[in-house]
Amino acid sequence: MKYADVVANMTLDGERALYNLSDTEISGCVFAGPADGESALKECRNIAVKNCKFSLRYPLWHATTYVVEGCTMDVNARAAVWYGKHGKFTGCSLGGIKVFRECTDTTVEGCTLSSFEAGWHCDGFYMRDSEVLSEYFLLGSKNITIKNTKLDGKYPMQYAENITLENCEITSKDCLWHAKNVTAKNCIFRGEYLAWYSESLTLTDCLIDGTQPLCYCKSLRLINCRTENCDRAFELSEIEADIKGEIVSVRSPLGGTIICDGVGEIIDDVTGYKCVGKVIIRNK
Repeated sequence: MKYADVVANMTLDGERALYNLSDTEISGCVFAGPADGESALKECRNIAVKNCKFSLRYPLWHATTYVVEGCTMDVNARAAVWYGKHGKFTGCSLGGIKVFRECTDTTVEGCTLSSFEAGWHCDGFYMRDSEVLSEYFLLGSKNITIKNTKLDGKYPMQYAENITLENCEITSKDCLWHAKNVTAKNCIFRGEYLAWYSESLTLTDCLIDGTQPLCYCKSLRLINCRTENCDRAFELSEIEADIKGEIVSVRSPLGGTIICDGVGEIIDDVTGYKCVGKVIIRNK
């Protein structure tokens, strides 16, 4: 796409250096310097940002219809992308704390993201072929699709809704707590306490590795999944599950049926609930 104007190969460190820019390509620029200005591209519209380096705060706030390609946002580019609409990031390194917040329709492809508290309260977040290191990734966000991505960090996608995960590897603690309407296919989940208090969660062809997964869930389905190191699983969950292999132990499922090849122990020590969930050993 051709733009009306081009800003190229400049070093900019002033306050709101390119404020309210529109129909412009920004190429090969460095946003850093002694003036330490904030909000370099605030309120910009219809822009392409290519091969730039950002080392100042709040560069892309309230941007609309923007693409960011081959750019680096280091740890000093904190809270880099807030309140944006219709943004696409390709081949970028995103390293500032709180990189996305309350954004709408954001696509991230082939990026590395290392950002504490990234992606809070976004609507429409599409990620693929990326790597993420983030403690509270996509907290309270909705309409999320993540494919072919490796995610490491505590507490991802808590209180999030309408999530599709495909071919992802997630290492976490308390992943998907209180999440709603989640579909995961061919994913690996490693860590403690997966998806407690979730609602309408369906896992297909997934590996679940870690203690006490999937407790207190409503409308939980596991289709052709495997488990490793899963003890005290499914406590007080409403579950329909078909699991390949054995489960270390199952604790007091509230309702439904768990079919597996074996279980080390069935624990029934929860009081105050009528737990009628069944564990069926395949071929027995």
